[in-house]
Amino acid sequence: MKTGLRSFHTLDKDLRRITHAESAQRYAFRPVWWLGLAVLALVLGVFLSVGMSGENAAMVGLGAGLVVAGWLGLAIGSNDVANSLGPAVGAGAIGLLPGLILVACAEIGGASLAGGAVTDRLASGLFDFAGLTAGPEAPIVMLSALIGAAVWITTATGIGLPVSTSHSMVGGIAGAGVAAFGMHAVHWPTLALIASTWVVAPLVAGGIAGLVLIYLRQRVVDAKDREAAARLHIPVVGALMFGLFSAYVALLVQERFGGRLVLPAGAAATVLGYLVMRRVLATQLIGSGNKASVKRIFRPALLVAVTMMGFAHGANDVGNIAGPLTVILTGPAWGATATVPVLVLTMAGVAIALGTVLFGRRLVVMVGSGITRLNAGRAFCVSLATALVVLVSSSLGLPVSTTHVAIGGIFGVGFAREWMDRNKNKRRSPLPVEETRRRLLIRRSHVATITTAWVVTVPLTALLGAGLCLAFLAFSV
Repeated sequence: MKTGLRSFHTLDKDLRRITHAESAQRYAFRPVWWLGLAVLALVLGVFLSVGMSGENAAMVGLGAGLVVAGWLGLAIGSNDVANSLGPAVGAGAIGLLPGLILVACAEIGGASLAGGAVTDRLASGLFDFAGLTAGPEAPIVMLSALIGAAVWITTATGIGLPVSTSHSMVGGIAGAGVAAFGMHAVHWPTLALIASTWVVAPLVAGGIAGLVLIYLRQRVVDAKDREAAARLHIPVVGALMFGLFSAYVALLVQERFGGRLVLPAGAAATVLGYLVMRRVLATQLIGSGNKASVKRIFRPALLVAVTMMGFAHGANDVGNIAGPLTVILTGPAWGATATVPVLVLTMAGVAIALGTVLFGRRLVVMVGSGITRLNAGRAFCVSLATALVVLVSSSLGLPVSTTHVAIGGIFGVGFAREWMDRNKNKRRSPLPVEETRRRLLIRRSHVATITTAWVVTVPLTALLGAGLCLAFLAFSV
C-alpha cells in the first residue's frame, strides 16, 4: 500500500509547496507592505488637505497617481518574481543575483515591446472616453482605480488573502467608471471577455503543462538510456522555445520600427539555441552516465523558461500600471484613437524591475529552498506553459493573473503524472477512502482559494474605486 500511496502524492505535494510559497510571499512582502501603508497614508493626507483648502486638485492628483503607480510596480515586481525564478534558483540553473537581473531585464523588455495591448485595453477598452474629453472624469476614474486597487492589495496582503493585481485593477476601473459615467458607458462584452479569460487561462496552462510533461517523461525521464535521450530531445525543445520566442520579439520590433526580421531572427535563434543548449547540456551531464538527474537535465531549459516568464510577466502586468497612468498623464485629451506612450510602458516596466531586484531576493530564496521548490522537470513544464499562456493573453490585450495561471499548470502536471502512474501500474491497490477524501479536500481548497480571491476582489475594488471617484469628483467641483 505504501507504494500505491507514493504514486499519487505528487500533485498534493506541489500544492502544499504552493501553500508554503504563499506563506513565504506574505512574509517576504512585509517591507513593500509597510511602504504601501506609508504611501496610502501620505496620499490620503494630501487629498484631505487639498479638499479642506479648496485648491485645484489636478496637479495633486497627477502626483498621487505617479506615487501610487510606482508603489504598485514595486509590489508587482517583488510579489511575482518567485513564480519564474524560484524553481530555477532552487534547481541550481542560475544564481540569485544573476537571476534577479535577468528577470528584471526581461520584464523591462516585455513591458516596452509587448505591454501596449493590455495597457490599451485597460486604458480605453472598458469605457469609451472619446465622447467625454471635455471634463476631468477620465483621469479621475483612473486615479480612483489605482488608489482603490492599492488599498485592496495592501489590505488583502495584511490579512493573508492572495489576490491578483490584474483583477484588482479591472474591478477598480469598472467601479470608478460606473460612478463617473453610468452603467451605460461600460463595455460589458469586454468585461465578460476578460472575466472568461481568468477561467480559461489556467485550464489551458494545465493542458499544455500536462502534455509537455507526458512527452518529456516518456521520451527522456523514463527512457532506457536517459543521458542519450536527454542529448537528443532537450536541445531540440530548448532550441524551438528560443527560436519561437526570438521570432515573437522580432515581430514586436518589426511592428514598431519596420523591416523584415521575423524569419531571420527565428531561424538564427533556433540554430544558435540548439548549439548552445547541446553544449551546456553536455557539460551538465559529464560523469552522470545513465543516472543523469532530472535537475541536471532541465537546468539549461529552465534558463530559457525563466527569460520567457519574465518577459511575459512584464508584458501583461505592466498594463495594470501603464493603463491608468497613461490616462492620468494625458488628461482629458485621452481618446479612443490615442496611442500608449512607449515612455510610460518603459517607466512602468522599470518600476516592476526595481521591485524584482530590490525586494524579490527574500521571496526567491524562500521559494527556492528545499521546502517550497518544485522538481526541476515539473517546474520547467509549468514555467513554459505559464509563459506561453500569458504571452498569448498579452498579445490579445487580456490581463490575467500569472500566479493563477501557474497554479493551473501545476494542476495539469500533477494530473498528468498520476494518469501516467495509473497506466503504468494498473494492478495497484485502490487508495483508502480516507486518503481519497483528504486529497480531494486539498485540491478543492486551492480551487476555493483562487475562486474566493477572484469573487471577492472584483466587487470590493469596484466599490472602492466608485467611492473614491465620487469623492474626487466632489472635490473637483
